[in-house]
Amino acid sequence: MVIADLHIHGRYSRATSPKLDIPNLEKWGKIKGVDIFGTGDFQHPLWNTHLKEHLIEDDSGILKTPSGSKFILQSEISLMYTQNLKGRRVHHVLLAPSFEVVDQITEAFLKKGRIDYDGRPIFGFTSIELVEMMKEISDDIEIIPAHAWTPWFGILGSKSGFDSVEECFGDKVKHIHAIETGLSSDPSMNWRISSLDKFNLVSSSDSHSFWPWRVGREATIFDCEVSYNAILKAIRTGEGLHSTIEVDPGYGKYHFDGHRKCGVCFSPSESIKHNGRCPKCNRPLTIGVLNRVEKLADRPEGFRLDGAPGFKRLIPLSELLSGFLGVKQLYSKNVFAKYMSIVDKFNSEFDVLLNESKDSLLKVLDSKLVDIIMSNRRGLIKVKAGYDGVYGEPNFSVGPQKTLGDF
Repeated sequence: MVIADLHIHGRYSRATSPKLDIPNLEKWGKIKGVDIFGTGDFQHPLWNTHLKEHLIEDDSGILKTPSGSKFILQSEISLMYTQNLKGRRVHHVLLAPSFEVVDQITEAFLKKGRIDYDGRPIFGFTSIELVEMMKEISDDIEIIPAHAWTPWFGILGSKSGFDSVEECFGDKVKHIHAIETGLSSDPSMNWRISSLDKFNLVSSSDSHSFWPWRVGREATIFDCEVSYNAILKAIRTGEGLHSTIEVDPGYGKYHFDGHRKCGVCFSPSESIKHNGRCPKCNRPLTIGVLNRVEKLADRPEGFRLDGAPGFKRLIPLSELLSGFLGVKQLYSKNVFAKYMSIVDKFNSEFDVLLNESKDSLLKVLDSKLVDIIMSNRRGLIKVKAGYDGVYGEPNFSVGPQKTLGDF
């Protein structure tokens, strides 16, 4: 089993730490328990140079640091265009098998626009053209619609997305094998839309930071050989795609509808009562992921797709400690010190969250904190839903809702 976070960014992307580099990703990836990272932003000239300086390439398609940490070449691009008389803004993750292929992708992008101003470049061509362009270079390039339900930049988002993956890609949809769930949805929500049955579901953090409360907060677990071809096969066929790690969808910044400036947060039913408008300023609400899923769903809530990989809902350990200690900032001195003291006693954060027995945890941790960790493992942490760019807030009280361990 390997835990992979295949959608991150480098330090030349907007709103990222200037210290976000391969050495820090390697250090904190080990502490988190991530076995394979995406490189992020492989076409950006400065980041590409950084990758080539720090990563060693071999014929497996997996890049490695000198000490053995593993990476797959990955980037995200933003497409803004008009299709079917509607403005579209869609993000896609790209995976590539080698620097040679990345160099060809970069050359193709340079014919369409600039790639040096942001790690996630913006282009004006369509998703259909993207597929055509990538497949002309290599069939081993994988295109995955990123954070598929996000209102502003998701393929199925409320603001500029489509009603189906087929509508976006047309006859090129045959080259799309998976979509990324994003923080505000999980597989159980996606299973409600039968048109998505043909696509595998993957999860990644889309992290702009190397800190453990960001990297690996969502991830994909593979049960296959550690090679690019094996992981590509798992994404395309589901063979070797074991499960995903998800935050509670309410934790995401776009789960409910709302208007951040006015502090208005509505469930889908509440939005209907207000005709989709903010009661304070009368402007349209940002329609969130749950509402969008409800609109497109043709199956009831709770539907389980037979044969689909499972998933686990987990709130990051830093969030658990923040609640336990009563400290709001995840990066506070107290939270950070407690976090490091815990992971020093075990193999990694994921080992604590997923694997260590309750008895083992009780030997070194406060019983109340252990109860929170075990409740988290069973999917029982309640979350006040996020909306319009505001993260959801866990409250750590164990409620009567259904345990998700069986997924």
